[in-house]
Amino acid sequence: MKNFGTSQLDNELLNADRRSCLKIGSCGIGNEAIYLGTYFRDCFWYARWRDVSRVFKRVAMSRGGFTGKGVFGSIAYLVVQLRDGSEKACRFKYEDVVDQFLAELALKQPRVPRMSEAAEKRMAEARAKEEARYLRELSPEAKASLEKLRAEKASLEDVLPLCEKLANTAKQKRTIDRINPNYQVFAAVIAVMALVVGAFGVWSLINRMGYAIYCVIFGFAVLLMIVGTRILPLGRSNRNAATREYEEARAAVEEALAGKELTVPARYAHPFVYDRMIRFIREGRCKGCEEAYGVMVEDLKQMNSSVKVSQTEYDEIVKIKPMFLVRDYE
Repeated sequence: MKNFGTSQLDNELLNADRRSCLKIGSCGIGNEAIYLGTYFRDCFWYARWRDVSRVFKRVAMSRGGFTGKGVFGSIAYLVVQLRDGSEKACRFKYEDVVDQFLAELALKQPRVPRMSEAAEKRMAEARAKEEARYLRELSPEAKASLEKLRAEKASLEDVLPLCEKLANTAKQKRTIDRINPNYQVFAAVIAVMALVVGAFGVWSLINRMGYAIYCVIFGFAVLLMIVGTRILPLGRSNRNAATREYEEARAAVEEALAGKELTVPARYAHPFVYDRMIRFIREGRCKGCEEAYGVMVEDLKQMNSSVKVSQTEYDEIVKIKPMFLVRDYE
């Protein structure tokens, strides 16, 4: 293990803390330090909590992520910022795993901020602008609707893990469904060629031919890169598996919410859905619960890469919109 902080732990305490740390993805949350992984090794880097000033998520979006025409979407990083201003980032394969890491961090190290300074400033400005949009006086109907929606949202607390799983599986299904089949064919051809080059390199290495090691390295490096893009329908990255996981998650939520009279259909049940409906009533765009649901659906339909929203709204939209898209807003 290597230290990227300004102070070190003795080896005995470090090894014990690393073994007992909570591992999420390639990173870990220990009692003494935070651990970051590399492409090949988990929990390889560490920094003591006393050196850490904040831990936050950074999302890099490729051009294809905005246009919907590219191969890659968002690339999530967990960033650890030290008190001296230096940073170290660890790439995660799935953005929701970063969110899970930050959620656990809030429980185990609540003193550590989980947003960058720039994000905190933007959030404060966004909250001020949002409060300015709200009506100071609401009608009795609007107040009753707010109470009803807040009560329904509170009732989701018991099934929140199921709601999160539903949102995540819907996003996974949406991503896989949108992969262009031509990309899959192209990736398959490249993977076969890389496998052939790698196999030829192994055969050449056995027969002690020149440049054999380069063929092995190049062939298997390209093969791993293609597999890492998740374009090929391997493992869970295929439409049948994604559809099966989504349907199982949807059925679990519907079963858990059976018998409850909710404004939002169970297949779309998520606290963020209620947050947006509550916001629209407070803004005066609607008064009743059903009306708020209709406004929320129409608002989601209009959201695309050209619409500028606050960070709060962005987090809501990327979480819940796939649930509506995979059902075609039915």
